[in-house]
Amino acid sequence: MSLSRSVLDVPSVVRRLRAAGCVFAEDEAELLVTTARSAAELDAMVDRRAGGLPLEHVLGWAEFCGLRIAVDPGLFVPRRRTEFLVRQAAALAGPSAVVLDLCCGVGALGVALAAAVGPGVDLHASDVDPAAVRCARRNASAAGGTVHLGDLYEPLPDGLRGRVDVLLANAPYVPTAAIGLLPAEAREHEPRVALDGGADGLDVQRRVIAGAPEWLAPGGHLLVETSGRQAPRTLAAFAAAGLAARTAECEELDATVVIGRR
Repeated sequence: MSLSRSVLDVPSVVRRLRAAGCVFAEDEAELLVTTARSAAELDAMVDRRAGGLPLEHVLGWAEFCGLRIAVDPGLFVPRRRTEFLVRQAAALAGPSAVVLDLCCGVGALGVALAAAVGPGVDLHASDVDPAAVRCARRNASAAGGTVHLGDLYEPLPDGLRGRVDVLLANAPYVPTAAIGLLPAEAREHEPRVALDGGADGLDVQRRVIAGAPEWLAPGGHLLVETSGRQAPRTLAAFAAAGLAARTAECEELDATVVIGRR
């Protein structure tokens, strides 16, 4: 249960957050106040946020596609732009779809897609980071999902080969040289493995795309988040894998997704 607002000096929380440079201090104060269970906990949470910790790490959750997704400290925070990928996938997934979320992080994409499509979804996910997998398993439990620890397709059961209807991948796509240009919240508090996509940002993407035909069902779809600048090279990787592909974009969210079909 969160604290009663009457026992808190909410404006003082806003002032502390503003002084720390938090642009959306009022909104953040509201979330902190409604999440904290005691005045002491609120004070500690405000201190952590003012010290530069991402808000989602302080709260312990991120809002994604209308859901509260658990996010443990030090893990990649689901981005709002990636909701566009989920919406595109939901338009392609049937009520009993087999769904695979690669580079799943905390599992937000697969969990959100399962919530959008319905309880018949057979959800699988994988990630190479043990901490992310532990968190993703908590998030996926309500959807009956299974989260595998390992590198991309390596830990998946053989029974999934040729059966995946919708394959989602928000693989890291920041070029190595650009990591230092990221906001401090990402650069200092999220795992490098979730951000660094190699020299041109597409190393992991290419591996996901190259392996997809072996796992997709006939007519199955692969959806990969990328950037507008990188999209032509992502499309070329789809073509090299024998997947007919198109690009979908959302200007509002600054989101680009390449969608391929086996």
